Amino acid sequence: MPIENPFPDLSAPSDSTLVGPLTGTLRDIGAVIWNNAGENIPRDLHWDIIALTLIISTLIWFKRKGNGSKGADGRARNSGLLGYLFPKDIYTHPSARVDLWLWITERAVKPFFAIGLLVAIGPGTEKTLITLLEFLFGPSPAYTPNYSWMLLYSLFTLLCYDFVFFLTHYTMHKVPALWAIHKVHHSAEVLTPLTRSREHFLAVPIWAAGGAFSYGFAAGIFAYLFNGNIVAATLLNIGFFSLLFGFNGSFRHFHVQFHYPVWLSKWLHSPVMHHVHHSYLEKHWDTNFAAVTSIWDRLFSTLYIPEKDEYTPWGIPPAKQFENRTYWQNTIGPFRDWYRMLSGNYSQSTETNSSENELKS
Repeated sequence: MPIENPFPDLSAPSDSTLVGPLTGTLRDIGAVIWNNAGENIPRDLHWDIIALTLIISTLIWFKRKGNGSKGADGRARNSGLLGYLFPKDIYTHPSARVDLWLWITERAVKPFFAIGLLVAIGPGTEKTLITLLEFLFGPSPAYTPNYSWMLLYSLFTLLCYDFVFFLTHYTMHKVPALWAIHKVHHSAEVLTPLTRSREHFLAVPIWAAGGAFSYGFAAGIFAYLFNGNIVAATLLNIGFFSLLFGFNGSFRHFHVQFHYPVWLSKWLHSPVMHHVHHSYLEKHWDTNFAAVTSIWDRLFSTLYIPEKDEYTPWGIPPAKQFENRTYWQNTIGPFRDWYRMLSGNYSQSTETNSSENELKS
């Protein structure tokens, strides 16, 4: 018996209930997502993103005369163009192979978690907020939307997502039980386009729930203000600020250093700022938690803007890295650490800090 499609054709509401833009969009695209959930690939591996990344990397290579990329040891070096774009020590590193297998696992479970949570939490948040605003302030003022309002809706959605991402990310670093899950991502000893998807399968619902809540929150407010008659601004049929996130994201887990001017880095995360976040040096830990902007890291004093060619050895502290090198070690890692917590044989300090003496020895 075929599985019933959970996304029936509901392009028109069956009653006069106010429906927000997130719910409407999900109704339109839900069936497509359901039918193609197993065929999606990471955005950083789409041909257009790869092409753009390589073009920009080549421009950086020309501008910096062969400098600007890092090796598997996290140190900047000079190299020819081919080695600059496709360094052998990074793409043949055991960590890169683990990226691949963790990505396959994440792809297998993500559609079920992501779709389920997006459908449950996103529209649920949106509907609850609309109902609350109607209770507090009466019927929707039904403002007339224009492109400026659509752009503001896009920006507000981005800021909501970025703030929820920041809080989720910060919590995953600070709460030992959650760090045991997120540590899988940080156990990457090199950065490749697949490292973004290097997650333990238990992290998938956490990120999906946070994203769904943030989208639903933003959609609920603007649905109330415009009586459901507003959509996000687009450019070339792509979400206006999604372009910024996608462009920035492709370099966050890439060995080429892409800096922004310092003044801009105080407002937007440059990709190289995420290089710092993946460093196991003590001075780099617990910095740069947000996804796109620097606003929340500035507000909570976790912003770190690196110097050009700053040393950023990637992974977790050497004393623990040996336990998190293989696919199997990373898959069972959270369960192993939770057992240690319950038995009293776990120290958070050894998990999240490295010693300068370790690096000198």
